[in-house]
Amino acid sequence: MYISVFDLSSGYISVKSDIFSFGVLVLEIIIGKRNRGFQHPDHEINLMGHAWALWMKRAALQLVDECLLESCVNSQALRSIQVALLCVQQRPEDRPTISLVVLMLGSADPPLPDPKQPGFFTARNPFYNRDTSSSSKNNPHSVNEVTLTSLDAR
Repeated sequence: MYISVFDLSSGYISVKSDIFSFGVLVLEIIIGKRNRGFQHPDHEINLMGHAWALWMKRAALQLVDECLLESCVNSQALRSIQVALLCVQQRPEDRPTISLVVLMLGSADPPLPDPKQPGFFTARNPFYNRDTSSSSKNNPHSVNEVTLTSLDAR
């Protein structure tokens, strides 16, 4: 089965959109938190931004969820984080193919390239309040700043 995700930056559905989604999913598994609604007490950036910031500080192992720490191999966890960051790079042409992702995750060879800054590296929406729904009359903004319009014939 082939499932594609809409690429917000280009407006097109592509294989590279799927890779981006896969990278987010890998980060969510490693961190043990969902991308949507991710909050960190020290900053206002999203899950990918948080992962990127720790990667740049050479502190990526801080991302690993506590319940995984005892059972994971540090080198494999770092490699998984690096592959995930490669999948969520800003430019679709910089993202690996799924066959390359499988190879990278299944082997310690070859060495991986350094990831570039992720796409959609954003701060949380200050208008979003987790205690109210996005459809609330008090909150005119959407959670992810995306508007969907459905046109119906009369």
